[in-house]
Amino acid sequence: MKAIELIKQPILEEMELFESKFRESMVSNVPLLNRITQYIVRRKGKQMRPMFVFLVAKMVSNGKFEERTYRGASIIELIHTATLVHDDVVDDSNRRRGFFSINALWKNKIAVLVGDFLLSKGLLLSIDNDDFDMLKLISIAVREMSEGELLQIEKARRLDITEEVYFEIIRQKTATLIAACCGIGAASVGSSKDEIDKMRLFGELIGVAFQIKDDLFDYSDDKIGKPTGIDIKEQKMTLPLIYTINNCSADEKKWLINSVKKYNKDKKRVKEVIAFVKQKGGMEYTIQKMKEYHSKALEILETYPDSSYKTSLLTMVNYVIERKI
Repeated sequence: MKAIELIKQPILEEMELFESKFRESMVSNVPLLNRITQYIVRRKGKQMRPMFVFLVAKMVSNGKFEERTYRGASIIELIHTATLVHDDVVDDSNRRRGFFSINALWKNKIAVLVGDFLLSKGLLLSIDNDDFDMLKLISIAVREMSEGELLQIEKARRLDITEEVYFEIIRQKTATLIAACCGIGAASVGSSKDEIDKMRLFGELIGVAFQIKDDLFDYSDDKIGKPTGIDIKEQKMTLPLIYTINNCSADEKKWLINSVKKYNKDKKRVKEVIAFVKQKGGMEYTIQKMKEYHSKALEILETYPDSSYKTSLLTMVNYVIERKI
């Protein structure tokens, strides 16, 4: 059985019911919007975010579940989908998970409006049900995701990202939404503020480990579906590169920065950069950092009694750093 199927086992019924509730949450009186949202639902990914909401909710409450938990998962998925639609416009991307993006099929103007619609649906779903605690958690995530994206754009122009700034960018861009999933899961079943904060930290740690793993794919020799060197071609400063730039001679640093700035489309040069990063220990350092975040996330889980939900979360945490893509 695949890892994702194993993880889903204790929440299969909830995930099936969630599918229909999520579809309902996107319904509109505008036929064009309904056509587009149906297209979105059909090309859904692994749905890891709702799984985090359900598994955390059940783990912290000894298997209890509330209607609020479904709403929490729908809010997360609506907001997440809105950000993906907007990201494809910002990145001028025509594909998403092997399918055409919304902007490729319906153009940028409609894609931006669809993203806005999904965002408003997510906010209204919480407001209409007085779920203000969950609204606060998701609003913090939206703010941080926007700040992280803008911080990365600002720093990418000068290629002067320090390790500290790198971790702040990935915390905001990627980890904050997974933190919101885990916080909302705990909040949906009436957990204390301390427990919600603990689960938010758990999600943040996994999110950072997840993004570091993504960075490592750029230097992988495996056939993973993502071409190696793509981050270098896009002038993205990832941890293996940042470490190497900070741990080489002045001439080597100059060559590296020049390669990323001016020769990032040269396949031979990109291969040389990848080889140099590996030679200088950039991969080993990055793997070590990923494992540190992974271990801290496991430490938090160990404070909970054994259950099928905890086991699934453990599998999820391990899957994040062992996945092939």
